[in-house]
Amino acid sequence: MPIDRRSFRIGMLTSALVLLGVFIGVAFTIRADLVTPANSDTQATAAMQSPVSDGHAPNFPAVVKRVMPAVVNISTTRVVTGGSQISPLMQDPFFRHFFGDQFPQGQQKHRESALGSGVIVDSNGYIITNNHVVAKADEIKVLLGDGRKFKGKVVGTDPKTDIAVVKIKADNLPTVPWGDSDKIEVGGYVLAIGNPFGLNQTVTMGIISAKGRANVGIADYEDFIQTDAAINPGNSGGALVNARGQLIGINTAIFSRSGGYMGIGFAVPSDMARSVMDSLIKNGKVIRGWLGVSIQGVTPELAKQFGVPKAEGALVSEVMDGTPAAKAGVKSGDVIVKFDGKDIDNPTTLRNVVAATKVGKTVKIRVIRNHKTRTLNARIVEQPKNLAKGPQDESTGGGGEGTALAGVEIRSLTPQIANQLGIPSTTAGVVVTQVDVGTPAEEAGLHAGDVILEINQARVTSVEEFKRQARRLGKHGSAVLLINRRGSQLFLSISP
Repeated sequence: MPIDRRSFRIGMLTSALVLLGVFIGVAFTIRADLVTPANSDTQATAAMQSPVSDGHAPNFPAVVKRVMPAVVNISTTRVVTGGSQISPLMQDPFFRHFFGDQFPQGQQKHRESALGSGVIVDSNGYIITNNHVVAKADEIKVLLGDGRKFKGKVVGTDPKTDIAVVKIKADNLPTVPWGDSDKIEVGGYVLAIGNPFGLNQTVTMGIISAKGRANVGIADYEDFIQTDAAINPGNSGGALVNARGQLIGINTAIFSRSGGYMGIGFAVPSDMARSVMDSLIKNGKVIRGWLGVSIQGVTPELAKQFGVPKAEGALVSEVMDGTPAAKAGVKSGDVIVKFDGKDIDNPTTLRNVVAATKVGKTVKIRVIRNHKTRTLNARIVEQPKNLAKGPQDESTGGGGEGTALAGVEIRSLTPQIANQLGIPSTTAGVVVTQVDVGTPAEEAGLHAGDVILEINQARVTSVEEFKRQARRLGKHGSAVLLINRRGSQLFLSISP
């Protein structure tokens, strides 16, 4: 079949145009491919320069690169006196039958070693760590991330917060910038950096699980950050940093049934750690503020009794004579709800805030007294070195059946019994000698040896007065007791 030349030329022209279009499209695609990675690299570089990218996704490699050089390994040794270090084989009776007693016995001196972590917070060689990492150490060695080794010297320690400061002779050191632990939020990303099990500069990631953890039993002053970032033995004293690479905590302890990581770790918040460190460097000790009150938590029952809207605040159970609280007019039964502008949710908050207050500062204290709000002014003084408590003792007697005080036995408080209990001989009240198991009083925490001073804010000076007040309660009335326990006063709420 003959070919139509005109149709052939048109077909060839059409094909050429199609191929030209494809070529142009490919060229633009290639050009776009060449341009896009360049923009991505620029964005990646910018992201690397900032630990938190524009999309708020943490850039952990950048954080680690910046923080890691300032986290150090701390190894300590001390000489202790203990039992004989002879091989157990040498102590076997059969073996000793042949060799006699020529091997050393009794107390022998030997070295104990321990490992921990620390954080360089000052380029001139100041390192913050835990007290338990360096406590009783005869020798401290600090290993930097670049391999340099230094001998460390303890500047000061504070067992009450488990914080210590170590100094090495060096300058121009890398540091971790301080963060504001007061502004952290539960759920935020954190990195824990330290030397678990001697594995230098290990990084683990997690979130802030909780904050303000207290009554954990680790230290006297507790306001821990809880995290699920893996913390193990050797992490103590290491850094807990946020997504911006700022130091928000000093890793301190773990909750564990096995001795290893179980998802719950605790860190001293940076605000507390920094305050303690500054005081140790400046004064050689930690100077804490003191108000001079004994306080306790506010239960729903106590809140109702004392006219507090919510079960929050710190209930004053005792005001010590001559203290800032006494001079300011604070009274037993006051509920402190605000101190120096800070809301007081519980006794731990008040205790920590007062301790951190500068000595000599006059602060405003908002209290609820008899359902009314008052504002008092107190001038804070330095906390005494020893706040001693007396011993506990017990005796026998009876009273209070058929009410909230059923099963509580009491007897008159004599000067002799008061002395045995470690309280002033002039104290007026009755002493609890027995609390039956399963009674409301026992469930509320009343103990033998407690001295009852008041029932529902009415003074109790004798057994007869105790019985009279107990009868007034009736079978459905609650009792709020003011008691003296081992020299300290506190309130107990007992519901039938």
